[in-house]
Amino acid sequence: MDEPLTCPTCSDQSSKMPPTLSIIIPAYNAQADLQACLLSLQGNIPLPYEILVINDASSDNTAQIAQNFETRLFTLPKRSGPASARNLGCHEARGQWIFFLDADVTVQSDTIANAFDHIHRNPLIDALFGSYDNSPADPGLVSQFRNLLHHHVHQTGDFHQNTRQAQTFWTGCGFIRRDVFLKLGGFDHWRYEKPAIEDIEFGYRLLDAGHHTVLARDVLCKHRKRWTIRTMLRTDFFQRGLPWSLLMLRSTRQTNDLNVDKIQKIAALAAAALWIGLFLIAFHPIAGIALALTSKLIMLCLNLSFFRLLKKQGGFKLALTALGLMNLYYLVCLTSYATAISVWLAHDRLGLMKSNSIRPPYPYSNHIAETLKNKSVESLVPQTNSST
Repeated sequence: MDEPLTCPTCSDQSSKMPPTLSIIIPAYNAQADLQACLLSLQGNIPLPYEILVINDASSDNTAQIAQNFETRLFTLPKRSGPASARNLGCHEARGQWIFFLDADVTVQSDTIANAFDHIHRNPLIDALFGSYDNSPADPGLVSQFRNLLHHHVHQTGDFHQNTRQAQTFWTGCGFIRRDVFLKLGGFDHWRYEKPAIEDIEFGYRLLDAGHHTVLARDVLCKHRKRWTIRTMLRTDFFQRGLPWSLLMLRSTRQTNDLNVDKIQKIAALAAAALWIGLFLIAFHPIAGIALALTSKLIMLCLNLSFFRLLKKQGGFKLALTALGLMNLYYLVCLTSYATAISVWLAHDRLGLMKSNSIRPPYPYSNHIAETLKNKSVESLVPQTNSST
């Protein structure tokens, strides 16, 4: 059995005053980005803190880079995925608040300050997350499209004093009370052993438990990831669309937020009609062309503000490229949802989907638990550097 989430292990820092904020960065083969991530934090944390880097059995110099900074470094004996890595980090954290940050993300000078300004002004906030900024690090057209799409989706909605209620959670740049995280059992690493939607699923549990989660549009970070069409398709289908669709089917939740709000659902249907129109051209040219053009116009009108952002940030070239990428994005979303329904119906007939209620509320996968039974946590840490 896995070791349950309990009081943190403070190692040699137990005699010091506990920090207010624990920054948890899961890292797998992140040598290309981790240094920039850690450098961006320097001088931009306006309260007592610690930084925990969870090295997910990397085969590159991730651990060595982390050791060059004031971090608490934990190296897992076997690759376990970001859900397990973050759970371990939260278990070992000493702060009242947890700040989950991706290794390929850099914060701005006011990212943390703005987050805690909202938290101090509204004590009811239990979790808060931000978004990518409007100037992605990678200049590629696919990278610009993907990161600006994330920015746009997270910047729309009914905001009051730069925050609005959220139905989910995001670990790319997300804050949460540590006691709330522990009480809810952490991320579901049993179901999500690889990068997926463990933060979205956790956000659903936050909402169901009555906790207050907000999206803050002035809490911004920069994404350094280089996107290609191949990584976009793989991520949108296997890591986002399919597991998210299955989650909504399992929870019977009618989600209407962020990427799955009403406007995006209608736009996705318009994209499907466009593909149907292109198919009909071979049989009924006039009807097919009319359907395709009408569907394209509807999709464009529903995303007009997004295409204005693309034109502003990348010119006509990016905006025109995004027309095709947007169609591809919606097609993958629809395909993943259709696949999820097929999987759901097949599994439901076999009685396999009833296992959702038996998820063990423990943070570690089995091989980590076995390691912790035989070794102290400190033995997993090549070097621990104390932050102030």
